[in-house]
Amino acid sequence: MQKHPITKYVPYPLIDLPDRQWPSRRIEKAPVWCSVDLRDGNQALPIPMTVEEKLELFEHLVEIGFKEIEVGFPSASETEFRFLRRLIEENRIPDDVTVQCLVQCREHLLRRTFEAIDGAKNAIVHFYNSTNPLQRRVTFGLSKEEIKVIAVQAAELCQELKKTSKCENVRFQYSPESFSDTELEYSLEVCEAVMEVMQPTPDNKLILNLPGTVELFTPNMHADQIEWFCRNISRRDSVIISLHTHNDRGTGVAATELGLMAGADRVEGTLFGNGERTGNLDIVTVALNMYTQGVDPKLDFSDLPRTRSIYERTTRMSVHDRHPYGGDLVFTAFSGSHQDAIKKGMDANRKAGSPVWQVPYLPIDCEDIGRTYQAIIRINSQSGKGGVAYVMERSYGIEMPKRMHPEFGNVVTNIADVQSAELNSLQIREAFQQEYLDRRDPLELIDYDIDHKPHDHHKVHMEARIRFKGEEMTLNGRGNGPIAAFVSALEEGGLKDFNLQNYAQHAIAHGSAADAVSFVEITRSSDKKSFWGASIDSNVENGGLLALVSAYNRSR
Repeated sequence: MQKHPITKYVPYPLIDLPDRQWPSRRIEKAPVWCSVDLRDGNQALPIPMTVEEKLELFEHLVEIGFKEIEVGFPSASETEFRFLRRLIEENRIPDDVTVQCLVQCREHLLRRTFEAIDGAKNAIVHFYNSTNPLQRRVTFGLSKEEIKVIAVQAAELCQELKKTSKCENVRFQYSPESFSDTELEYSLEVCEAVMEVMQPTPDNKLILNLPGTVELFTPNMHADQIEWFCRNISRRDSVIISLHTHNDRGTGVAATELGLMAGADRVEGTLFGNGERTGNLDIVTVALNMYTQGVDPKLDFSDLPRTRSIYERTTRMSVHDRHPYGGDLVFTAFSGSHQDAIKKGMDANRKAGSPVWQVPYLPIDCEDIGRTYQAIIRINSQSGKGGVAYVMERSYGIEMPKRMHPEFGNVVTNIADVQSAELNSLQIREAFQQEYLDRRDPLELIDYDIDHKPHDHHKVHMEARIRFKGEEMTLNGRGNGPIAAFVSALEEGGLKDFNLQNYAQHAIAHGSAADAVSFVEITRSSDKKSFWGASIDSNVENGGLLALVSAYNRSR
């Protein structure tokens, strides 16, 4: 890389638009969406899709709600030609869905494209030629006028071929390819020349697609380009302004969103941003971004895991773990402070019963897109008390007292630290089992009898048979409840070196309706250190006693 001064690259000039309006606008309705997942060599896949795979993806795009789908480049590939013919001949295209075909401004390719759409109910012929100065000079060696003539002649041929087409409803789309790198005035000139041939009307609009074929500058400049074009194009009510961004700078989503604010009507893109180089616009992200702002995207991603599965199977591409909305880790918090905030937010949202989703760190309710809450919190050595408690509550219905969170949180994070690994919910439950439920040394409660004395201040009398450090003994105690009576019995036997602090119990939300979880907190007399114990039992009385034994053994 060059050091300062950098002479190899120069910034693109700013657009003179001092009264730009887009910064004060917001997206308030869904655009017309056009999927281009199936276009142009199956969007540069290392292994192109087979016809069967293309059929599966096409049918899923229809199911999601796309009304315009670019099905390929039938004039350039026999596979894509056969695919479109199969869609038409097998009547696989719903009446409210329009198929779109990409084609260069070349006569034999245009004629072949019209052959491909014969018999379709609705089709868009998408013709294009490159207009930017670099390609005019380097690739074609043609002048501005000669480039414009190519576009005009293609438009004239389209009008001629439409007259004899066996497609019921043919519409047209023109793209000045590399619009992002073409002089704005010249892009406008070429599009106006195409419009003069096509003669669009408000009832029969021409789509003018303005592709960011290569993303060259910041999204605000793209928005300036779109607003300038929308302001200056004649017969604005007779054209649909369409966006087709790429992601070379990693800001394709932002460029599209700002382009919509600048006045565009339509968006082309793909699921999860597949496409040549760094990919096209990710329609999933833009649509769900709208959804989180209260705008109906008119696309159904309520089962996003299924959409992802079909996408990955048919394209053999993978969705990154951190990909917005669809990635494995996007609803996962490892940070302890994040986990705690998420748990509190989820609890508050549930208790308030608010129709508005407000949970820290989660801009969307996972359930809205088919994700599950079990995947939100995953635990490693950096995790905190809130995340561990969240897993226990959500996965197993065990709601630990808040004062117990730090203790069990430390138990789990120490295990993760020793193993240098992330712990899943099952491993966390096993840690709870080992740490609390399986504690039988040095004290074990073998059996007990309780006699309730309604007229005695100490209403409960207990005879407890215990094993302590391998020696069996029988103890007696009295108290105002079973736990107090057991504490009294331990004191009689010289085993009480603690104070009882807290007792809590609740039914378990998951599993057997008869099971309850009990928690007991004690403080050790010697140093006032706190220890919690826990048990799960169908007998409420028994559960409290076992929780005390658990706490006692943990204090040894």
